[in-house]
Amino acid sequence: MLLGKIFGKVTTSEFKFLVEGEARKFEYVQVYHQFYEYVLCQIVELEKQEDMTTALCQIIGYKDKEGKIKKLRIPFEPGTEVLSAEDDFVASVIQLEDTDSGAYVGKLDGKDIDVFIDLKKLLTKHVAILAKSGSGKSYTVGVLLEEIIEKKVPLLIIDPHGEYSTMKFENDHEDEVRKMAEFHIKPKKFQINEYGDTTINPQVRPLRISNKLSSKELVDMLPVKLTSSQLGTLYSATQNLNDCDFESVLYNLNLEEGNAKWNLMGVIEQLRDIGLFSNTPTPYHELVKSGQASILNFRGINPEIQDIIVYKLTKDLFELRKQNKIPPFFLVVEEAHNYCPERSFGEKKSSKILRTIASEGRKFGLGLCVVSQRPARVDKSVISQCSTQIIMKVTNPNDLKAISSSVEGITSTTEREIQDISVGTSLITGITDVPLFVRIRPRKSRHGGHAVDMLNSSDYQVDVPQKDLMEQVTEFEEQDMLPLIKPVTTAKDVALMSDEPAKGVDVVLVPIYQVTCKDDEQFKLLIDATSGAVIVDKETNEQKFLPELESLSKKELQILQAAFTLKSFKTVDLIKTLGSNLDVSKEIEVLCAKRYILKEDDTYHLGTDFIFNRLSNYKSFDEISYESLGYVHKKEDAYDIDVIMHMLGKFTSVVDHTKAYLVTYVVRT
Repeated sequence: MLLGKIFGKVTTSEFKFLVEGEARKFEYVQVYHQFYEYVLCQIVELEKQEDMTTALCQIIGYKDKEGKIKKLRIPFEPGTEVLSAEDDFVASVIQLEDTDSGAYVGKLDGKDIDVFIDLKKLLTKHVAILAKSGSGKSYTVGVLLEEIIEKKVPLLIIDPHGEYSTMKFENDHEDEVRKMAEFHIKPKKFQINEYGDTTINPQVRPLRISNKLSSKELVDMLPVKLTSSQLGTLYSATQNLNDCDFESVLYNLNLEEGNAKWNLMGVIEQLRDIGLFSNTPTPYHELVKSGQASILNFRGINPEIQDIIVYKLTKDLFELRKQNKIPPFFLVVEEAHNYCPERSFGEKKSSKILRTIASEGRKFGLGLCVVSQRPARVDKSVISQCSTQIIMKVTNPNDLKAISSSVEGITSTTEREIQDISVGTSLITGITDVPLFVRIRPRKSRHGGHAVDMLNSSDYQVDVPQKDLMEQVTEFEEQDMLPLIKPVTTAKDVALMSDEPAKGVDVVLVPIYQVTCKDDEQFKLLIDATSGAVIVDKETNEQKFLPELESLSKKELQILQAAFTLKSFKTVDLIKTLGSNLDVSKEIEVLCAKRYILKEDDTYHLGTDFIFNRLSNYKSFDEISYESLGYVHKKEDAYDIDVIMHMLGKFTSVVDHTKAYLVTYVVRT
């Protein structure tokens, strides 16, 4: 389709044309050249006056015989026709389709052309993902991670906020699922291994680092800067040690003379006691394995400890990769400004090794992805080593300056556009010689980086379609932010599973306490504050009660213990187990009255409403989220926390507790 004709001053990099058709900013156009045939260009600005509209075009180039994009050396002739570019021509020039080794990230903005990032390049030339908070940064990272996992590339993700653990669930967001048809994809969950601090996140695998350190590593990891006398004392204590485990170092330091050792020993003891180092560390071949994605979930971990973990793990993994003892892998560093900051913002323990990986990792098959919402705070030498950049909306002048100075192909026009990029669109450089605007495809897996909605209520309520707004408002009580534990089953699922047609599903909030307990291990329980029972299944709200054992006689306790062992029994079986011919009928009657034991015909069995085994068997892995939502009813507490802690204290040690609400659904038929 003819859009207009070139007029005025023409250079080998840009030109203007008088718009005759319907032209849009960033639209791709093609112009015939007498020497190069058709050349691909892009509209970068439109200017409208009273009687005419002109378009400024940037010349992308033409495809030579070797398939490479070449720039013009001879400008176009004024008066040459400008045509709307056909999809096939655009795709052939900038070569966006590479389904075999490419990561499908979306479609070229304004075109139905799939965009792929070559994963072979990512493993050798690195990638940076830069954007201000709320611009879709972590969502785009998730899209890239999904593609890397599907290509079976070993993946290690440093995740400070625990945003990517939701990749093990399918995307069930209605709007996003609808959009998937346009991109020819379907919801999918991914197999991931998640590591972290089990006392903070019980659902993760424990992350442990070897306590066998070199003297240099020990110095690098200490949370204080040592004086020359302390360095000398430490060197003297470690010079004959092959492996500097904490106990050996402390023992040798204690033998040293002088006062410099005392503060030094205190600092080393502090490092030892953080619980990170172990004789049985997490195996590195488990973290980096072919076809596996591993997430280091740092949620709740002190930033200084995060820095130590990143330093030690990346250093060891890089050395193992150089020795070819682990497979080539892709390392993703979220919030990179916290681990490799620009030197004017200070130095982190992990800064040096990440700079080394950025400059040398490509030679050894270690790909690096740095992600940050503050590009100006990330080490410039690290960003400059990233040949591919995915940039979303950035408005901070310092961040814009950092991007333009370290990213190739960014012009002043492109820099202005970065400030106005809409959510869902990214500027990608490094795929071709020119930056491309790409509509990012929907996530296949569930996105875990949504900001907390502080104003809007959740959409749990499934209501009658024909009701007017005022009727619906009377059934709702709009509340402030509430601490919630939500079931996996949605209100829509409950309505669909109803035996009778559902007119609606009401949200009912049940007050609960999430109690942290400790026996041999630390675990969490959910306690219903209306009943005092332990919630063993939040999906069905199944509950079990704690028995009042102190109210039982010694003989009743013996019978109850025997019943727990036998499970199902007759009176004669019980007498044999107890080893006596005592009459037990009175005690059994008491236990049956309390429903600790149930009778069916002439057979007894242990009651199912009570917990008689280890409480840790009923531990909860649920996280509390804070949301504002509408509900029909909120139940009142019947048990306060002091009563609950007293009941639990007879069976376990209570460490902490948090008040929350369990979201439940009641079907209206």
